[in-house]
Amino acid sequence: MAKQLESLSEELALAVERVSASVVAVHARPYIGQSGLVWRDNLILTTSEGIRSEENIKVILPDGRAVAGKLRGRDAGTDLALVEAETGGTAPVAIASDAGLKPGQFVLAVGRTSNTGPIASLGVISGVSGEWRSWRGGRLNPFVRLDVNAYPTTSGGAAVDAAGGVIGLVSTGLSRSSVLAITRGTIDRIAPTLLEKGYVSRGFLGVALQPVAIPENLREKLGLDQKTGIMLVGVEPQGPAAAGGLIIGDILAAADGGALQDPESLTYALYNAGAGQTVSFRIVRGGTIQEVAVKVGERPGRGR
Repeated sequence: MAKQLESLSEELALAVERVSASVVAVHARPYIGQSGLVWRDNLILTTSEGIRSEENIKVILPDGRAVAGKLRGRDAGTDLALVEAETGGTAPVAIASDAGLKPGQFVLAVGRTSNTGPIASLGVISGVSGEWRSWRGGRLNPFVRLDVNAYPTTSGGAAVDAAGGVIGLVSTGLSRSSVLAITRGTIDRIAPTLLEKGYVSRGFLGVALQPVAIPENLREKLGLDQKTGIMLVGVEPQGPAAAGGLIIGDILAAADGGALQDPESLTYALYNAGAGQTVSFRIVRGGTIQEVAVKVGERPGRGR
């Protein structure tokens, strides 16, 4: 048993050593750094949550050199950000396929700090499932949850399997209770868009929302099955909702036939529709059911 444990320990240490050759430290907020992966030559993948300043980003390379970084793009919905920096020959990381990921498999979280160099913690993959949407409107596919200690400096580092392969990026910004791995399926979909546009386009209505209970007598009168809807408590004068005829006080009950019972359900509906698409909203207005078609706009800004 002792020999087996010693062998396992040595293999894990070698895996950390190999992977850390492509892991950098990223400083884009006061006092606390995070990690990043060299994705391509002079391009670093890290987490959006830790990017608090788009100026004066500093990157510490595996050989100890400090270089200036420039934000190329970010997407808060999937917690991915892309930083450009002179990586000086640092080998880009190879991210393994999502196929074969299973709960119970060993996983290492490998990061880097300016003071101590490579850091690592050991745990397991605690959950794997299909498509999952974050509370910020992004979509991970697959959803991979890690049971591993992840310090703030580990966020943006490498999630590594028992064979030493990188399965994704460690994220602490998408769940208040869990550490997630952003895997190849999501990275391959989001990172090229960040490189090209700097952000990921998502649907936008220009409204302020509040979940409301629909009175039982009104539900019976209108033939509604759902107990809650989303009331518009604010509408931007020049926004897509206003242009489509929505007004303050409207209760959104459905979008393209799908029930809207809370603000998150509207976020998902807009994500699926996308900017430029027309969505048919079923609304409650003045005690009656009406249908309103709205052309979805593009969310302003860089997808923070």
